[in-house]
Amino acid sequence: MLKDFDLQVLTQPLLQWYAGHARTLPWRENITPYRVWVSEIMLQQTRVETVKPYFEQFMRTLPTIRDLAECEEDRLLKLWEGLGYYNRVRNMQEAAKTVLSQYGGRLPADYDKLLALKGIGHYTAGAIASIAYGIPMPAVDGNVLRVIMRVTADDSDILKQSVRTEVERRLTAVIPAEHAAEYNQALMELGAIVCLPGGEPLCARCPWNSFCEGKIQGIHLQLPTRKKAARRRCEDLTILIIRDDDRIVLRKRPEKGLLAGLYEFPNEPGHLTQDEAVRAVQKMRLHPLRIQKIEDSRHIFSHVEWHMTGYMVQVDSLTREETELLFISIREAREHYPIPSAFSAYTKYMEAIELQRS
Repeated sequence: MLKDFDLQVLTQPLLQWYAGHARTLPWRENITPYRVWVSEIMLQQTRVETVKPYFEQFMRTLPTIRDLAECEEDRLLKLWEGLGYYNRVRNMQEAAKTVLSQYGGRLPADYDKLLALKGIGHYTAGAIASIAYGIPMPAVDGNVLRVIMRVTADDSDILKQSVRTEVERRLTAVIPAEHAAEYNQALMELGAIVCLPGGEPLCARCPWNSFCEGKIQGIHLQLPTRKKAARRRCEDLTILIIRDDDRIVLRKRPEKGLLAGLYEFPNEPGHLTQDEAVRAVQKMRLHPLRIQKIEDSRHIFSHVEWHMTGYMVQVDSLTREETELLFISIREAREHYPIPSAFSAYTKYMEAIELQRS
């Protein structure tokens, strides 16, 4: 159990292992507080390989905190398109404005001041403080919780805030002041490439293999413990790809709620029949010429699951009217309008339309 385990024994083998096994990642080159911040926000609930090109494009487009603070929202969301959890980047922009007004455009070298910024929690504050400034504060994410609970054979529920707080407290006491950046990154790295989730740890490669209590007791595959998640609500939707020559129809989602302020294809609740889909388009004061069934898709959010079916609808013309609908070219949609990855199965039809016309 964590309370009985001497965490000091982890430090030296961990740092030695990290020195020889750390991956080369874009945000580990030319380390600055801003680059650490952007990378850590992007990496929340997103795979490293997915993040790499997004990080590099983001840093090319918005190389400073001032650039982030002053970026127009649609452009900012377009840079984030495909990463999901769009409130992360909205919060980051709000924090950038605070940093600009209160700290001269530089993230403060102070854990508590970092923690006070919008969208920065204990983990991100610890990561910025330790990696960018060498401040010995822990950065406890899911990877770190997993390796600590396994090595100490602790079956406490890691979804409880009290458990995370206790892990942070214990690590604060042992994090080496002169190697805070390496220590935190090593813990994250160990969970990312060796002590893997889903019952797949590569124990033979682990620097703690000889004294891992979870392994010794034969319970490491059952750890960490999480309470059973609440069942997601399922919603059926019909997605309508409405086109006229090289233009399509989009609309903006409400400013609050799921995928707030992003752009989407018109959609209707339920799985419509072909005739029902035609009538739905007619209610938009458009005139369908042809309709084609396209693929079904599914997208999972944290608390809701979308089950989608779709239709491609050719209309006779798209003309400006007083309507919530946007009639725009496919090129304009692709370059300037952030469409969330929930619709990725249908955004590819925009490319298909362009290929038909070329």
